[in-house]
Amino acid sequence: MRDAGRDQFRHFLTIPTRWMDNDIYGHVNNVVYYSYFDTAVNQLLIERGVLDIHRGEVVGYVVDSGCSYFRPIAFPDVVHAGVRVAKLGNSSVRYEIALYRNDDALPAAAGHFVHVYVERESNRTVTVPQTVRAALALIA
Repeated sequence: MRDAGRDQFRHFLTIPTRWMDNDIYGHVNNVVYYSYFDTAVNQLLIERGVLDIHRGEVVGYVVDSGCSYFRPIAFPDVVHAGVRVAKLGNSSVRYEIALYRNDDALPAAAGHFVHVYVERESNRTVTVPQTVRAALALIA
């Protein structure tokens, strides 16, 4: 996804960097990128009304994630996180996320994030709910 233009994503979340995101080398620490992924995906689900983090009976657990880094991001940059669905399975969703720095045309980093849906009370895998499928169809 090194060459993924912004036009390849239908959903974006703007995330301002924070002073504390920088590490001793003067750029955003690698672990923070995973936080951006988590924030972008879950904010999307909350905005679409398909994630209730407090009372939802079915929730998505992260079972896999990865990130490739291409160019540094540093405070006070603004991150534009593009999110798309790469694969919608029976009980899982694989998202692809690209992080664009300020107005850059190409991503500074890109990766993936996989949710497996489970019943909160039992922790047993369930089918991705229809409401979630419908919301994700808009960014597939």
